[in-house]
Amino acid sequence: MARILLIDDDRGLTTLLAEFLESQGCTAHCADGGKAGLRAAYSERPDLIVLDVTMPDKDGWETLKAIRELSNTPVIMLTARGEEADVLHGFSLGADDYVTKPFSFAQLLARIRAVIARVGHTPGESTLKAGDLEVNLSLKRVTRAGTPIPLTPTEFKLLVTLMRHAGVTLAPDVLVREVWGQQYASEIGYVRRYIWHLRQKLEVDLDHPRYIHNDRGFGYRFEALAP
Repeated sequence: MARILLIDDDRGLTTLLAEFLESQGCTAHCADGGKAGLRAAYSERPDLIVLDVTMPDKDGWETLKAIRELSNTPVIMLTARGEEADVLHGFSLGADDYVTKPFSFAQLLARIRAVIARVGHTPGESTLKAGDLEVNLSLKRVTRAGTPIPLTPTEFKLLVTLMRHAGVTLAPDVLVREVWGQQYASEIGYVRRYIWHLRQKLEVDLDHPRYIHNDRGFGYRFEALAP
């Protein structure tokens, strides 16, 4: 049973959404605004957070930044607009997905399930290694030469998918299905955005990447090159 934290100053919306989520087998906790949301994120330890962007006391961007300083709990942003700049800003701060208002509860539930599904790993595997990069699948931890690299759940799933197919060029539509799920099949823009953020964290020299390579016109390939 997934534990969902709803952070939004619209009490009417969160009350109705919480009732719907609980009818679908989830448990839901509501927080009225960013400050209360941060306290709840710490005390409730949710499996996923649904976070509104526009709030008076502490907006969603500030709240998301503070959440990422505490944990890598998956976060879905609720935005009034689906503009590219807003989406990129959310991804840069560590959001895992976004839903544009107005939305149906069923649509949000599908996104919640898809994001939570990304957190899992294949039974029997414990680590993936390539060069000085090591991924601990059980602990969801990535290190480079022993130094921890904090990744969001979606960044982690993208890296694991690339590493499991090391040496193979994966087309964006393949990565979307593997990482985000079939329901995101038309959202290939996600791949470009997340590859960019993943490279920012993994690569020492962005002009000469060691791990994630772009085979132009075909897709992306993981291959650990010698330093």
